[in-house]
Formats: sequence, C-alpha cells, structure tokens
Amino acid sequence: MKTVRRKSRQRERIYEFMRSRMDHPTAQQVYDALKKEMPSISLGNVYRNINILVEEGRLTRREFGDGMERYDAIPGSHYHFICDTCKTVVDFPMINQDQINKKARSMTRNQISGHTILFYGVCDKCRRLKK
Repeated sequence: MKTVRRKSRQRERIYEFMRSRMDHPTAQQVYDALKKEMPSISLGNVYRNINILVEEGRLTRREFGDGMERYDAIPGSHYHFICDTCKTVVDFPMINQDQINKKARSMTRNQISGHTILFYGVCDKCRRLKK
C-alpha cells in the first residue's frame, strides 16, 4: 500500500528548484540556495523532502565517485559530464544507447538491467577561465 502524503510547499519548491538545475546538487547545496527565500527551512527538512521525492520517483539519488550524494530530477537513463577542474556534474545531451544493454547481455550470464556513461573533461566555463 502506497503512503499518501500531504502536499508540502517546501517539498514542491525543492522539486521545482531541482527541475531547474542540470548540475545535480547535494542536499546541502539545495538548502543553501533555498534558505534565502524560505528562512524557516532546515537542512533536516531538505533531507526528508528529498527522500520523499526519491521514494515518489520524482528525484533520483546518484553518486559520481566523489563521495557525495547528488540528486537528479530526470528519472530515466541518461548520461553525465564531470568537469576535471571544478568537479561540476551536468547532464550530457546524448540519446541513451540502449543497444549497449543488449550487447552486454550477449556477453555474460549476468542479468544486465542498465548502464551509465560518464564523460570527463574540462567544462566550457573552466576552459574559458584558463585562457
């Protein structure tokens, strides 16, 4: 049985904020950004609401090897770019390569459910700052 939750202004604002971002912020970054407009919000509220949004399938929890849990408002499979300089993580606009799953399944007895691809390099902002 699915838990029915009351609509929350804070939760909806967190979700709106996440949908406006492509850089996969941490809960702390969400808190820091929204604290100015919602003085009563606490870091605990941000974590609770993010967890509810993850349970509802509206956000996805992701890790990119930096030890930080980041959150993504795009629920389906897609790829990411990580800047080697500033460590920013952003969505990479490439169509999901579903044939990779089929190829992987043909090469193993393991059950393949999906894949991820991370692209690394220097983002445009860092590249321009180096010039």
